[in-house]
Amino acid sequence: MAQLDPVARRRPRYDRRVIELGHESDRRPPFRYAAYARVGFSDTDAQGVVYYGRYMPYFDLARTEYHRHLGRVHLGGVDFAMRATTVEYHAGARFDDLLEIFVRVERIGTTSITYDHAAYRVDDDGESDTLMATAKGTLVCIALDERKAVPVPDAFRERIAQFEEGVA
Repeated sequence: MAQLDPVARRRPRYDRRVIELGHESDRRPPFRYAAYARVGFSDTDAQGVVYYGRYMPYFDLARTEYHRHLGRVHLGGVDFAMRATTVEYHAGARFDDLLEIFVRVERIGTTSITYDHAAYRVDDDGESDTLMATAKGTLVCIALDERKAVPVPDAFRERIAQFEEGVA
């Protein structure tokens, strides 16, 4: 019987499939993509509603899953850093609410990209979802070695344009 290396026995086995937490959607045009998140107890404040700062991780999750859906275009020595975020709060989500967070690219500039987000509570009837919060986030493309703004790579720009049908 072949003996396994003791280190190899401790390594978890990973399935090579990409597990995507988001999905394409036509429920809320102009959004074409969304991800689900469940409100955890630690997301809530003393009033029992989602603490306002906890919406940022929900928006980050949706944006990350959006990129995963696009195939995580290789960017070489560049990546994106958050430049600005504006958020409007419309209603208070509570513990165990299911949120569907929609995301889309609104604009791609020379060195930046602006995303729109909208978080809805998925109501039990499936018909009357409630808008919880909206946000715009602008990220700047930076060279990782210099931490300076650089143009958004063409491959990234093209992949988004394909998905969003003509965003420029």
